[in-house]
Amino acid sequence: MTLDYFRTLARYNQWANRRLYAAAASLPEAEYLKPRPAFFGSLHGTLNHILVGDRIWLGRITGRPDPGIKALDQILYGEFAGLSVAREAEDMQIVNTLAAMDEPTLNTTLRYKTMAGESRETPMRFVLGHLFNHQTHHRGQAHGLLSQTRVKPPPLDLLFFLHETP
Repeated sequence: MTLDYFRTLARYNQWANRRLYAAAASLPEAEYLKPRPAFFGSLHGTLNHILVGDRIWLGRITGRPDPGIKALDQILYGEFAGLSVAREAEDMQIVNTLAAMDEPTLNTTLRYKTMAGESRETPMRFVLGHLFNHQTHHRGQAHGLLSQTRVKPPPLDLLFFLHETP
């Protein structure tokens, strides 16, 4: 995969998150926070987890880990408004990180520690593939949770993005 491919995925991620968050914003707070049968317990928990994962991986990629991240199910923001602002900022950071990345960096192996403190090495291409696959996986879960409400989940397919954006 090329840098252009990953840069497209960064912009797609931003687009999909904006659509998903716009739909979630139309829910009453109690419905948004309502416990549901999901791995992270609620729509709010799932959206927080996606942000946690993005911060972990972006920290590893940039060499600036977030010292505040302690667990994969951590609630970084207790309410939607703060989470939404943080999501927008994180998506911009992902877009900017990929825009600044060069081919030699894409062809490196990333050395990092897992949450459990184990040393790992993974080719950067696969790290980026995981970053975007992880987002899509959990965004799909959030989409499913949203479908349990009165709010119609928006289309989030990559092909919609490709046809809607220049």
